[in-house]
Amino acid sequence: MKKKLLIYAHYFYPDVASTGQILTELTEGMRDTFDITVICVVPSYSGTVEEKYKTKRMYMEEYKGMKVIRVRVPEFQKSNKISRIKNLVSYFLNALLATFKIEKQDYIFTISQPPILGGVLGVLGKWIKGGRLIYNIQDFNPEQTMAVGYSKNKLLLNVVMAVDKFSCKVSDKVIVVGRDMQETLRNRFNNKKVPKNVFINNWINEKDIYPLGQNHPKIINFKEKYNLKDKFIIMYSGNIGLYYDLENIIKVIGEFKDRQDVVFAFVGDGTVKDKVEAYVNENNLNNVTFIPYQDKADLIYSLNAADIHWVVNAKGIKGVSVPSKLYGVMAAGKPVLGVLDEGSEARLIVEESNCGVCIEPGNYKEIKNKINYILENKQRIKSLGQKGRIYLEQNLTKDVSINKYKEQILMTDIR
Repeated sequence: MKKKLLIYAHYFYPDVASTGQILTELTEGMRDTFDITVICVVPSYSGTVEEKYKTKRMYMEEYKGMKVIRVRVPEFQKSNKISRIKNLVSYFLNALLATFKIEKQDYIFTISQPPILGGVLGVLGKWIKGGRLIYNIQDFNPEQTMAVGYSKNKLLLNVVMAVDKFSCKVSDKVIVVGRDMQETLRNRFNNKKVPKNVFINNWINEKDIYPLGQNHPKIINFKEKYNLKDKFIIMYSGNIGLYYDLENIIKVIGEFKDRQDVVFAFVGDGTVKDKVEAYVNENNLNNVTFIPYQDKADLIYSLNAADIHWVVNAKGIKGVSVPSKLYGVMAAGKPVLGVLDEGSEARLIVEESNCGVCIEPGNYKEIKNKINYILENKQRIKSLGQKGRIYLEQNLTKDVSINKYKEQILMTDIR
């Protein structure tokens, strides 16, 4: 008989949040081993909620043979802190309520989303439903908040740190997504009584995303639709959010506004998109274009349309999170323009695979130099992308990571 596994996913299919996509694929890959129940929000990553999900507090659904309990949350604006907090707290309280509606569990699996609350949900789930607790930390908070100065309230940050450390202590196993993140966990506990932990890389489904030729009809259509034809395309694809220093990087991009042979494409949305877009408009950056999020089925075409992709983190994010967009770039066989701390997981992967060039975050002069270098060596740079794909196939496939999760969850029974 399969053991019961409760997963607090926050976002889940069909939401396009990167953690939602990872957890959707993880659950799909583990349903042969576990009897899975997922507790998540109603589809709402964009901030809006469909009418059909506004009448009840929770919705019992099924997805590929798994039980899915979707809980209601209020609509929110990504740029409005208060509305986001209300949304997150609603998820937390309704997810807790949903926990009482299900049977005893053998394992509880939770992620670090929403920040802090995800860990606390796991702890309460363990206390309410029993079983071993696995805490999957995708992003360390409050470290992430502190790194970008999102909050300066020392007392609040100390309380939040204490709460998340407690969640780590109560966990039977902590799974992080980077080698540098294991170091952060050790530092949290001053290398004393560090919770049992392992690291497992995130992934992208390499069977869904793979290299395509530039003469593919859908790539040609994509380029024509967004005026990218006959240009060297430097693309940023993903969340245009707080932790990527894009407000400063756009100023560097602005220094190339007279280059008509290159286009800087931003595909996605996020909390700082308005600021970046405002800078582009105020400074007449005619070679910068904004493109909406692509449907998951079309991601292969937008990723393949680029000649090189930004993979960036703000200064201080080393050991805090790993930009998951790296895996999609490598899967598409495209080179990386990395703005990444030395020793960070993403940079280690780029360097080990030799699939791109890297610069320290905050070194804007060097970012400009590297863009110049790329534009002067276009063919040589393009060839690096193939190395990324080869490395991914050998080390970072979806099945490899999902099998590690299965093993590590089952091994939490072994004391």
